[in-house]
Amino acid sequence: MSESRLYSFAPDYAVHPGEVLGETLQARNMKKVELALRTKLSTKAISQILNCKANISPDTAIRLERALGVSANIWNNLDANYRLHTAKKDDRLALEKKRSWAKKFPLAELKKRGIIPKSDNLTQAVKDLLDLFRVGSVEAWENQYSQMTVAYRKSPAFTSSKESLAVWLRLGELIAEEIQTEPFDKEKFISALHKIRKLTAEEPEVFQPQIEELCRLSGVAVVFIEELPKTHLSGATRWLNQDKALIMLSLRHKSDDHLWFTFLHEACHILRHGKKSVFIDEEKMSTNTEEDEANKFAADLLIPPDKYADFESRLIFTGASIQRFASSIGIAPGIVVGRLQHDKHRGFNQLNNLKRRFVLVPKSERQECPGPTDKRK
Repeated sequence: MSESRLYSFAPDYAVHPGEVLGETLQARNMKKVELALRTKLSTKAISQILNCKANISPDTAIRLERALGVSANIWNNLDANYRLHTAKKDDRLALEKKRSWAKKFPLAELKKRGIIPKSDNLTQAVKDLLDLFRVGSVEAWENQYSQMTVAYRKSPAFTSSKESLAVWLRLGELIAEEIQTEPFDKEKFISALHKIRKLTAEEPEVFQPQIEELCRLSGVAVVFIEELPKTHLSGATRWLNQDKALIMLSLRHKSDDHLWFTFLHEACHILRHGKKSVFIDEEKMSTNTEEDEANKFAADLLIPPDKYADFESRLIFTGASIQRFASSIGIAPGIVVGRLQHDKHRGFNQLNNLKRRFVLVPKSERQECPGPTDKRK
């Protein structure tokens, strides 16, 4: 049985059009002086082309076509291919000088997740990273992505790697590009948040698609994506354009109280804070007015202040009382436990059996978009 195979041929070289011109003149037994007369080009110009020291312009290509009967397209293509090959060669040398830059990124994890190809070639890693960020050079990356993290790195409490943070933000951006949101509508988003609050006691397969759809219809893309090495991130918020916002959730702490608090914290940034800022929720980072406002917004929306004050005043924080209270206000009991732990009414090692724990399903094991699943299953 015969077998047909298709091979791609991509030679790592290019022929300068001057070499082809020299062979053509030799085949026609034509001297360069005669060619100069026929094309009305100087002998010096012809010599420079023959010696591969000058390019062939479109005008020169037309003249050579008339003088030699070889299509101008051939001359132009030879010249373009040679120049592109030369530029790629120069670019490769430039990338080699940036290998130390690539080492700052979590390359092993990116390869593990299939985000960049598996290769030990650091020069190739530089190229793969630039392709991932869709920038033309390391300098362009510094201008566009590195600046996103400047404000946070000024904070002594912010410890995440600049490079890992930039990759995490970029991965969220890429996923969000595939989410076709409606133009942002503040009132719709507020309404969506109240509907989403009622989902806290549901299973992930119920609440995740509803969160994503309700937010999508409000102009907000919600993306679940696991954090990268050298980061300590729970969530992030940014505006991709004037009509589309992005909320990223890492599920760092894996418990339902942290998941819902972080989501509503990020939602507050969208509702009340500027569209030009990037808000990063990192563990133990120093707070400011905007972060304090986002914390209060999330806490109050999850547990109405008057209801919480009444429950808090009773000083009876047993599993049964917490479950009754959570049921009365329509939220998961783990959220109440988290609030009591935060307010030091209970230790962080107490009542955790009332919390649900989630994990992000690895890409290789899921069929749809990334998201949480109940760890107890």
